[in-house]
Amino acid sequence: MKAIYPEGGDGDSEAVPGVSPEPDGAADGRSITLEVDGEVFALSPNEFGGTDYAWLSGPNPGYGFGASPTPNLSLDGHRENIRGFLAQIDPATGYIEDD
Repeated sequence: MKAIYPEGGDGDSEAVPGVSPEPDGAADGRSITLEVDGEVFALSPNEFGGTDYAWLSGPNPGYGFGASPTPNLSLDGHRENIRGFLAQIDPATGYIEDD
C-alpha cells in the first residue's frame, strides 16, 4: 500500500473497483460514475430518496432515468437498474422503445 499511497496515506477504505468519482465533481460530493456492460452512467442521489442515472456514454446527451427509493442500494442493485434500462433502449434511436 505504501507504494500506491505515498506520503504514508492509507487510501480510501470506501474505494470500490469499477466506480470512480464523477469527473467534474458533483456539488453534493456523493455522485459516482459507474460502468455497466461498456456503458457509463453518473449516479447521484435525488431529493426523493432515489437515484438519478445519467447515461454519459449514450447517444443522447442528458438522457437517463431515475429510480426511487434507493437508500442503501448495493452497487449490484444499481447495475441491475441500469441493465433494465438498457434492455428497453431502441438501438436505432438510443431512446426507450415505443410500444
